[in-house]
Amino acid sequence: MSDTLDLAVELIRRESVTPEDAGCMDLVIERLAPHGFQAEWLNFGDTKNLWLRRGEAAPLFVFLGHTDVVPPGPLEDWSSPPFAPEIREGRLYGRGAADMKGSIAAMITALQRFVVHHPGHPGSLAVLLTSDEEGSAYDGVVKVVDVLKSRDTVIDWCLVGEPSSFARLGDVIRVGRRGSLGGVLRILGVQGHVAYPDKADNPIHRFAPALHELTTEIWDGGNEFFPPTSFQVSNIRAGTGADNVIPGKLEVLFNFRFSTELTVEAIQRRVETILDRHGLHYELSWRLSGLPFLTRETELVSATRAAIAAVTGLHPRADTGGGTSDGRFIAPTGAQVVELGPLNASIHKIDEHVAVEDLEALSAIYERILGNLLAVL
Repeated sequence: MSDTLDLAVELIRRESVTPEDAGCMDLVIERLAPHGFQAEWLNFGDTKNLWLRRGEAAPLFVFLGHTDVVPPGPLEDWSSPPFAPEIREGRLYGRGAADMKGSIAAMITALQRFVVHHPGHPGSLAVLLTSDEEGSAYDGVVKVVDVLKSRDTVIDWCLVGEPSSFARLGDVIRVGRRGSLGGVLRILGVQGHVAYPDKADNPIHRFAPALHELTTEIWDGGNEFFPPTSFQVSNIRAGTGADNVIPGKLEVLFNFRFSTELTVEAIQRRVETILDRHGLHYELSWRLSGLPFLTRETELVSATRAAIAAVTGLHPRADTGGGTSDGRFIAPTGAQVVELGPLNASIHKIDEHVAVEDLEALSAIYERILGNLLAVL
């Protein structure tokens, strides 16, 4: 069993359902401490955050990852227990295999080899791990970034191990992400008997025309890096459960995934304009999960492209799709951020898996990225 596969197996065995770490970070410390990495815990609330650094000089390269995983779902639906990793037909099965314990294993073994081959490398290396990426993300990387800022720690390059690949390892790299803005909308009406609609005010009926306008609105046309902004309703709730009662309130949960063409303020203003135009009595609260970010063709992108080509022969497509990642907290500091990891076809699914051969290839890519950036300085 290779070092990367062995570490991935050991990580998957730990039931680190968010926000638990279950000893994953301790295992990483064991592997990197002998190579000169100094460990520091930056925990907040129930969230564990680990900062491992080797060196003090600039530039600073950071591997960013999360040890927490989503719940496995019905255990009986899995072909093998989700936290008892199993290799079948060249694939490693287990919760977190692709998202993202396989990536963490590849990061650690890449760092081990790089430091052995380049013990006097310029700059600094670091690993930032959190146990709160799949959950609320309130006490994870966002809090660590505040600590690093207070110390004037500048991250130059950040590689996030999120599963970016689509059909083959390295065919896609993420150079940015859309912003995520959620809203909770309450349409206020007057409850009453369905037989006497003149004595009530049905918020469902009131909201229907506005909902049509919100879902058909062209928010922007996107740009060369981002698709058009999307508006999606994720839940609508109203009523008492009885079919003879007009509800007095309607609650709507919605989300915008938005590009760099829009600001948060512009989205909020346009939504409220639509609601006001329809004469609705409403309450509206907003939650910003992250702003859009983009890393253009910089040293990190070039180094990543060259490493993928050298190991796989592929020329990756740059992409900004998918959900959000912890890269959204690093990018505003001015760091270059790229996401590269295994295939994402099975993430969050029953029988999550990663190809065994991809683990070693990913570790080799990570090592080459380090060499492309630091060994040539």
